[in-house]
Amino acid sequence: MYTKNEVSKLKQEFWTAFGGYMKPVPSAEGTPVNWKNYKTGVRHIYFRMSAERDGACVAIEIRHPDPDIGEIFFEQLLSLRKLLENELDESWTWLPSREADTLDAGYKVEKCLPGVNVLDKNDWPEIISFLKPRIIGLDAFWSQAQYGFEGLG
Repeated sequence: MYTKNEVSKLKQEFWTAFGGYMKPVPSAEGTPVNWKNYKTGVRHIYFRMSAERDGACVAIEIRHPDPDIGEIFFEQLLSLRKLLENELDESWTWLPSREADTLDAGYKVEKCLPGVNVLDKNDWPEIISFLKPRIIGLDAFWSQAQYGFEGLG
């Protein structure tokens, strides 16, 4: 068993290692980017990465305080599904508001890797190999798709 401090320290070490590994990788537009805290430039739309004891995930989250506008955002994202899946070369799980496990009502599109544990340093290469191409793919997708969200909410 790990103490709370040990868990926190290992997760911090992982994300520091991931950040160092990703630092030399430019965005699709050729600019430097903070991959761990990726900024979409559209309020209420977030790219999230997680690495936990039971797996790792990459997700697009829509957390708009107005449920109607959140739904419009999700529908817009859904209209771009083919572009997203072509860029990532795989299908992701699309979770409408009632199924998304976000803290507040929202929507989520995610891809997860079960069976890895961020607390096991031996799993780090597999987690990084899972997260890296997907966050880069999301960035490439977003460089084309973000303009479809301007003025929506």
